[in-house]
Amino acid sequence: MQACASLPPDPMSISFRRLALFSLSLTLGAAQAQGPAPVAAVPPPAVAAPGSALRGLWVDAFGPGLKTRAQVRQTVDDAVKLGVNTLFVQAIRRGDCLCLKSTLPVVTDADLEKNFDPLALVTELAHARGIKVIAWASVTGISNTAAPNSNPRHVTRAHGPQSGKASWMARRPDNSWLEGRDGWLDAGIPEAAEYMAAGVVSLVRNYPVDGVQLDRIRYPDGGVWGYDPKVLARYRAETGAKGVPAGNDARWQQWKRDQITGLVRRIALEVKTLKPDAWVSAATITYVRPPAPGDRAGFRRTRTYLEVMQDWLGWMNEGLIDLNVLMNYKRDGVNDQTAWFDGWNAFAHSVRSRQDGQGAAVASGTAMYLNTPEVTASQAARSVRAGLGWVGYSYRTPTLNVFNARESGAQGLTAVREALTAPGAALATPVRWTDTAPTSRGLMGRITGTAVPGHHQVTVWQGGRQIAQSLTDGNGYYGFLTLEPGRYEVRVSGQRWVDTVPARGIVRLPDLLVRLPKPVAMPVQAPAPLPDPVRETDKLPAPP
Repeated sequence: MQACASLPPDPMSISFRRLALFSLSLTLGAAQAQGPAPVAAVPPPAVAAPGSALRGLWVDAFGPGLKTRAQVRQTVDDAVKLGVNTLFVQAIRRGDCLCLKSTLPVVTDADLEKNFDPLALVTELAHARGIKVIAWASVTGISNTAAPNSNPRHVTRAHGPQSGKASWMARRPDNSWLEGRDGWLDAGIPEAAEYMAAGVVSLVRNYPVDGVQLDRIRYPDGGVWGYDPKVLARYRAETGAKGVPAGNDARWQQWKRDQITGLVRRIALEVKTLKPDAWVSAATITYVRPPAPGDRAGFRRTRTYLEVMQDWLGWMNEGLIDLNVLMNYKRDGVNDQTAWFDGWNAFAHSVRSRQDGQGAAVASGTAMYLNTPEVTASQAARSVRAGLGWVGYSYRTPTLNVFNARESGAQGLTAVREALTAPGAALATPVRWTDTAPTSRGLMGRITGTAVPGHHQVTVWQGGRQIAQSLTDGNGYYGFLTLEPGRYEVRVSGQRWVDTVPARGIVRLPDLLVRLPKPVAMPVQAPAPLPDPVRETDKLPAPP
């Protein structure tokens, strides 16, 4: 870790800070002690599932890899040698961009080459070598006190923690806002959600990327966030609730999940309106124990659903994401983590079907930085055998020895490449990822004319029958992505509009002036069940 000591934690952090701290040296020692895992040959699947040919690599913006022209060329060369077909390139880091053409300020980093656009060059070079580029965006994670962005345009200048009523930060009941050294925007603040969405969509508008990946598209760990006074006032106005909700209030939890889902929906709709073939992906949480395959009710008892308010099961079902990359960060041979890893893969594969009969693509993202190359090769092979794609985290820290400063990044890349390209391994035979994103067909719009634009029910009708329903977000936007082609009627708060959904793409309806500005009341619910208890030994070190 000494080699990375000056680097702040990055947006892929999955630390369990509410647990008792477990010695990092012991944790790493246990992982180092893992014996080589056998790599069984990877047979071709009988029927290729969407995304099963994906072989990817995350390239983060917190170390070498993207900051100079020479680094980008080296990164693409290394990807070709490794045999991956997709790079998940970090574009949005913390409310800033490793690019020159977005709505966000450029990252302030002394190592970033002057007047250099990393996203433009990596896309150009990767495409020339047949490699897809997905622009990876940390959506709500926007600040770190150890490495603040010094650009006067950065969002924390006008809406940071010291901005009073103008603050957009997610807060606990005691008004605290830091999770470790990180600060997060609250998706329950409509202006913050608009800012986040615009930043991500600008990447698709200005660069020939193959898609976007949403990271930190959730609330922070712990389950006790969302208590900014503005957020609470909005919650009460939209639902009729009284007072300050407890952290395990089921109605409050559902409302917060709706804010995250509404943001995902808005981004997906805007991206698909601009570029129907773009992949909309999310890096999703798989904490601790998985539900059994097909157990959708079990998913609603997980920390993913109850603690960080991330309903990626619903996102796949509604077509809000085309590609789900599980952050399945487990260490084989440590406690029950081998079974957890395989279990999350099996569950995600079992629930990939969408409302329109298509299937979402699913890939298993593995923590190369926590494991030996042999374990990484085993996890990649098991993911592919399960019908999933594979993505490794990360290019900068490809092995446990690199993470622990026992070997250089170049040495680690060589070691992991040898394991992943050995006979029968997941990257032994280069494959192209030629899948097109699932077809998105639908419509989007916005309601106006009310001081409370959020949480209005929107229904879609055809032939006198209700086809679908959803809610407006805090800015009044709504939309659907899994409708069949044809003519539909949209109904919301006393207004109706008829339009035709095309064979592919999103129709943007005109703003609808509502006549009955009364949001949908949410029924009082019993407190949500707590997730399964977590042992001290379940703690994982944060990515470097």
